[in-house]
Amino acid sequence: MKKFNIKPIDDLQFEQEVIDKIDNLTKPKGSLGRLEELAKQICMIQHTLSPRLSNPYNILFASDHGIVEEGVSVSPKEITWQQLYNFLDGGAGINFLCRQHGFELMLVDAGVDYDLPYERGIINMKVRKSTRNYLHEAAMTKEEMELCIERGAECVEMAYNKGCNIVSFGEMGIANTSASSLWMSSFANIPLKQCIGAGAGLQAKGIEHKYQVLKQAQDNFKGEHTAEEIICRFGGYEMVMAVGGMLKAAELRMIILVDGFIMSNCILAASKLYPDVLQYAIFGHQGDEAGHRILLEHLKASPLLHLNLRLGEGSGAVCAYPIVDSAVRMLNEMDSFKKASITKYF
Repeated sequence: MKKFNIKPIDDLQFEQEVIDKIDNLTKPKGSLGRLEELAKQICMIQHTLSPRLSNPYNILFASDHGIVEEGVSVSPKEITWQQLYNFLDGGAGINFLCRQHGFELMLVDAGVDYDLPYERGIINMKVRKSTRNYLHEAAMTKEEMELCIERGAECVEMAYNKGCNIVSFGEMGIANTSASSLWMSSFANIPLKQCIGAGAGLQAKGIEHKYQVLKQAQDNFKGEHTAEEIICRFGGYEMVMAVGGMLKAAELRMIILVDGFIMSNCILAASKLYPDVLQYAIFGHQGDEAGHRILLEHLKASPLLHLNLRLGEGSGAVCAYPIVDSAVRMLNEMDSFKKASITKYF
């Protein structure tokens, strides 16, 4: 599998310099709360006292899932490719958010079961037309997983080469909450029942059916398994590309804006391969999908927003961007007590 050189951001001497700068801004110590915590993290990631955000990207990976054959989603499979046309036409939720907050939107076909119009700007990284049905077999082969990791990393490198230093990831793939629930249960050792929710809109009966199908899939895969084996067994191509993208972003010392339930599971999976990737992550929001709060607690993550979102696409991460921007502006635009000739009283 592709190797990544992800360095921890820890540096005690530099961290003290960052704290000193924040504490000497013209405000009561700690009075800007989470903005101060974010500012410190961003300084440590970029290793500078004057961080900047440049050319933000939302990279949206799309793929179909074989498990959809088992009726685990209220949405039909064709919604995946239909929604990609909607993204191209600029009419989806992520489109207006990217326009509002100045994000470039990169659309990537990881494994959609449809022939898409690549000439219109979708990047063709298709591994296969849909993963396999993991009720009966592994969703993907080891070779396919490795290809996804490489292609996800390649997409991030493309954004980085265009001046991007902060990236969010989105996804489109009917039934990908099912794959995410199984990753969460497997990686975090959390009972599957607590990891399953409504997805695209299942009611109680549908949620119970989803649980029974996924429980059987889990039971069919009993025993001890490596992180790579769990990724292959249940993952989606779009999810594994996001894992590769996150690992590459950390290697390049980029800020990773983490979206909702699915992307939180992707960084969970990434952390099982390279634990230090979590130091580069800012969690945009707590979504409305059952299990996301539990997962965030497991990751010891403090999301910036809680807006009851469950759209995916990177929407919650992009919504959180202005808060990250405020943290950076605090560092670069506020005066110090000394510069403003104000008595430091603490």
